[in-house]
Amino acid sequence: MTLDIDKLRRDTPGVKNRIHLNNAGAALMPLPVYEAVKEHLDLELAIGGYEAHARARPAFERTYDAIAKLINCDRTEIALAENATDGWQMAFYGMPFKPGDRILTAEAEYAANVIGYLQMAKRTGVKIDFVPSDASGQMDVAALEQMIDERVKLISITHIPTNGGLINPAAEIGKVARRHDIPYLLDACQAVGQVPVDVAAIGCDMLSATGRKYLRGPRGTGFLYVRQGFMDKLEPPFLDMHSAKWTSLTDYKMRDDARRFENWEFNAAAVIGLGVAVDYLNALGIKETSHRLRGLAKTAREKLSKIRGLTVQDIGAEQGGIVTFTHDEKPAEEIKKLLSETTINVSVSSASSTLYDFQKRDIDDLVRASFHYYNTEDEIEALITALS
Repeated sequence: MTLDIDKLRRDTPGVKNRIHLNNAGAALMPLPVYEAVKEHLDLELAIGGYEAHARARPAFERTYDAIAKLINCDRTEIALAENATDGWQMAFYGMPFKPGDRILTAEAEYAANVIGYLQMAKRTGVKIDFVPSDASGQMDVAALEQMIDERVKLISITHIPTNGGLINPAAEIGKVARRHDIPYLLDACQAVGQVPVDVAAIGCDMLSATGRKYLRGPRGTGFLYVRQGFMDKLEPPFLDMHSAKWTSLTDYKMRDDARRFENWEFNAAAVIGLGVAVDYLNALGIKETSHRLRGLAKTAREKLSKIRGLTVQDIGAEQGGIVTFTHDEKPAEEIKKLLSETTINVSVSSASSTLYDFQKRDIDDLVRASFHYYNTEDEIEALITALS
């Protein structure tokens, strides 16, 4: 399918006034998503929240089907979450760790996840080991294999880290996890919607993602995938009357599906909007949209590398739509401010977000320009002109 960029930009009112290159933070919603959210809020206004949810149940349930289609799983393996971190924590804190267990992770792991590992280490005595990167900057799969022993109880990585353009070899890591029967948790917060993600091909047991980034959904939405055959090996860190049923005065029974990782209350309008966003992407085709946004990022890297005083900081044998760079003299925050004054949105990644990676590469902060399929070559030229 050939993407109709003009139509896609007509569907995206935000591009009229800004050049939005902060898609790894929060992408611009397309009109169908906005309209779906507004329609449901109007319904809540008119008849009440519970009544509106009951009437819109098919649209709400459709979100599970859309996500399942996108990542190639069954709808019963999907739990909706407020955000990717919420979904990730429901899986991670449901793991039965004990003293001496090991968690293997990547050097470019995201701060929120590492903080979780560190808290678990304080609670249970689990040990955290960072798997070395190879020469390209991605996790070294051979090194991962060599670090496996009977104490490794979890392999947990970020598929596409927040900085550096890197796409970690998730499927190759999955082969190692399956070969040794080790649980595998994949943070796909930046990956779902940016690149094709097939949980069966990757071989992960758990995967978390958000709605606001490359899916172009509303903020405050996300999901958790848990493989059906792995579900009973986790104990949700908390339960309520949605995730479990009170069966007697002394007992309860958890749901049989992944909704055991949900709780009762939802922002129904946002969930419906997320379903519309995923359907929108499924209709376009993730292979087509990913090819375009990665092509735009590749062009931007090539042009940015020619600007005097500027260094592109991207790593990895395979790179995605996130482009990062530093300047010899100007700090990242100042560049972000100057670009904003020319109506160009970018973001800044600081050392606190991926501390191990930044310290290893001796970087304090960097500018992050993240591309989506609705961006254009003309917008790249405007970025280059402004930076020059």
